[in-house]
Amino acid sequence: MKLANYTRTLMALGVIGTGSILHAEESAVPLLTAVSSTTLSGYVDTSAIWLPGSGSSNAVPGRSFDGPNKQNGFNLNVVSLVLEKPLEETDWAAGYRVQLLFGPDANTLGSLSTLGVASGDVAVKNAYVNLRAPVGNGLTLKMGVWDTIVGYEVFESGNNPNYSRSYGYFIEPIIHTGLLANYPLTDWLSISAGIADGGGVNTINSRSGIDSLLSYLGSIVLTAPEDFGWLEGSTLYLGIVDAGVQGVKDPINFYAGATLPTPVEGLSLGLAYDYRANGLGDGSYENATGLYLLWQATEKLKVSGRAEYATGSAGAYGYTGPNSVQLLGLTGTLAYQLWDHTLSRLEVRWDHDLDGRGQFLNGTADNAVSVALNVIYQF
Repeated sequence: MKLANYTRTLMALGVIGTGSILHAEESAVPLLTAVSSTTLSGYVDTSAIWLPGSGSSNAVPGRSFDGPNKQNGFNLNVVSLVLEKPLEETDWAAGYRVQLLFGPDANTLGSLSTLGVASGDVAVKNAYVNLRAPVGNGLTLKMGVWDTIVGYEVFESGNNPNYSRSYGYFIEPIIHTGLLANYPLTDWLSISAGIADGGGVNTINSRSGIDSLLSYLGSIVLTAPEDFGWLEGSTLYLGIVDAGVQGVKDPINFYAGATLPTPVEGLSLGLAYDYRANGLGDGSYENATGLYLLWQATEKLKVSGRAEYATGSAGAYGYTGPNSVQLLGLTGTLAYQLWDHTLSRLEVRWDHDLDGRGQFLNGTADNAVSVALNVIYQF
């Protein structure tokens, strides 16, 4: 099975498993194009979300892609279409990936280019040329628009342990426009470094206003080898992103994550820590710690739990008011694949304002409980 470096990283972080990769490879459909190995794949992501005792539009700070406009109703989240030619296992391999989004989540991502005037339910999430050069153990390059290198979770909710995203995800970038290099130093150590346009978050062809003010990224992935016994495959991931924004203090993201198998069959643990300095451009801070418990009970049944603690200065996580922020979140997700190519998940999430200022549900409560049904068809 041939895996791209980004896919290997997702597997190392515990975001996706081998079963998901096999399913994705089966779903990718060859197309008749000038490049015979081009494939078409994608998914349709839908949900229904209920916040008991609330109205039709309620703000819950720290939530991404399941905000007020999706609560207490049925939702089309997003339709994703991917055209891709993966890298072949040759010295001078070349390929590409284009991922287009349609629907409400495309508007929320808001990845407009500098010439964009309206989102119109359409967004570009990936559009890059992928290259390999025979340098040492093999250097791979991506140039164009590509996914950020920090974070335990990803945009594709079906590849995450839980349907709703974490507080840590809320403060992370999602995409960059630039050049990213990845190099495996050894079988157990891989490094990435990139340079991208500054001046904006999740935008395409953004400019900082100063030629020398760019965004810089770097990461290190360590994977435990076979002689670590039952800890084989454990990973430690470290990453940093300096955004590069004119006129304010540079937002800087720091990330550390780890995955650990356990002696219990099918049970693994995940740890994630995010820190964003100057997220509001003024010396502010936000940090989030997440603990994940993942249990693959059967081939089709998976149970995932997440516990989170987040703090920040005034204005963090979308809060209003002059005071600092302190949040607690607990999430439980039951996933079952009853139909082919379909992921069905039931999730319960509890958010709690530890400062007791009643900022949830439009300023009326210290707690918010949501129940979500998520159904995704992958093709």
